[in-house]
Amino acid sequence: MPIHAQLLRHATETPDKPALVIDGRSLSYGELYLRAKAIFRFLKELPRSNHRMFDLPGVETLAALSLGNHIGFAEYFAAATAFPNACAVIDPMMPSKTVERIIERLAPDVLIVDDIAGPSAEIARRLGIPLVVAGAEPFDLGAGGDDLPVDADGIFLIGFTSGTTAEPKAYYRSRAPWRRSLDRGRVVFELEDAPSTMCPGALAHGLALYALVEALDAGGTFHSVRKWDPGVVARTLSSWHVERLVAVPTHIAGIATARAGEPALTSLRDVLTAGAKLDRNEVDSMRRLFPNARIREYYGASELGFMTVSTLVGGEIDFPIERVGQAYPGVGISIRDPEENDVGTDVAGTIFVKSDLIADGYLWGDDGHAFRVTEAGATVGDLGELDADGMLRVIGRAGGMMISGGNNIYPAEVESALKACPGVEDAVVFGLPDAYFGQRIVAVVSGETVDPKILADHCAQMLGKYKIPKQFYHIRSWPMTSSGKISRGQVEQAVISGDDLVLRLSA
Repeated sequence: MPIHAQLLRHATETPDKPALVIDGRSLSYGELYLRAKAIFRFLKELPRSNHRMFDLPGVETLAALSLGNHIGFAEYFAAATAFPNACAVIDPMMPSKTVERIIERLAPDVLIVDDIAGPSAEIARRLGIPLVVAGAEPFDLGAGGDDLPVDADGIFLIGFTSGTTAEPKAYYRSRAPWRRSLDRGRVVFELEDAPSTMCPGALAHGLALYALVEALDAGGTFHSVRKWDPGVVARTLSSWHVERLVAVPTHIAGIATARAGEPALTSLRDVLTAGAKLDRNEVDSMRRLFPNARIREYYGASELGFMTVSTLVGGEIDFPIERVGQAYPGVGISIRDPEENDVGTDVAGTIFVKSDLIADGYLWGDDGHAFRVTEAGATVGDLGELDADGMLRVIGRAGGMMISGGNNIYPAEVESALKACPGVEDAVVFGLPDAYFGQRIVAVVSGETVDPKILADHCAQMLGKYKIPKQFYHIRSWPMTSSGKISRGQVEQAVISGDDLVLRLSA
């Protein structure tokens, strides 16, 4: 973690200030730093794995965390990312077979878990990986020792991101790009006064992991929950007077539902979203729920870091709702055709960035359709267009494009139109095989509006006729991934299988 100098400063100047609070249990900066030093010393003394399949230059100890949102996450992450260590962060909510393949391929020197009887622990025992259970450490966490190393670069993080294949891609990052990103973000997001931050997402995913590191870098208190519960999150925001919320839109929708009939959350000064584009209805709901907050969103990727940032409410100029903003400081954006020629403004193409914030590459999972770096810049295959003011509109991922009646259609465009319809809370759009059209466009919506004619007529006001879904379904509750996003695969499978999770709408 490229913030060890900041952690030492906070531990020295504000040792009793809570650094991390999860479900009301807190860990102070002084405790965090002392415990991280003890863990670092333990990691140094571990024997090295002789089964590692990948060359990680400069890395001596590779520690894998399968902890979930555990109070000990920050101290283990701090120790496991101090030079010359590197940390692989594994989501314990992934299928056990996926976790096993990851651990087997990584062959880490140690696996840290939160449950001695859990699936990750059983996998480690079966593979002969040394195991540590957070909270039952086989060493003295109160011991002293040298300060954590601070002045070195090199690989510090291995993360996992989904893409065009079912197997998670393993990307790796060096410290310097995150250091640059944090330094710029402290200015962009106005974190100099160390506001308290809540992010209810899984720490194994980029959004919450970065929010944690960002808060610790600034010296603020980071709040989370062990398990996603919108009622608990809403009460935490209220009782702790949290100043800043970082979350995906579905988490914020859950908070709004849990807070229905309760007073607005007036302590929030900033709400930052990512992971899915906000629509007008969501922004209006957030205005009511967080009346004093500036509402911002950013667009980025685990491999690329921040790409754009926008202010939708509370800025000197509110950005257009359909755009994801202008380039993040130090980032250049261009839109390019399949031959990587710059197509200019108001023309759709692949989004490329030139940035000093990008990841180093993949350990595995590079299928040629996602993250790549060329002379034109770096891309993860997302499609979009720029306007004359440098505002970016994201259309979708190239691999998600549907072809219906010979026309190219992107799900995100149809979903945005549906979510703008009164009475629609959220929408998922995909294509299914069709003998006549090639693919017929199917939409699944949640909310009060269940009349397919109303939905189709609304789409007709915003989209070309060929983009209007041919079938509409209603869903009572969305299946979610551990990162708080809608599990699109489960929704599509429910439609295909006739699962009663969805109901086909008919006029």
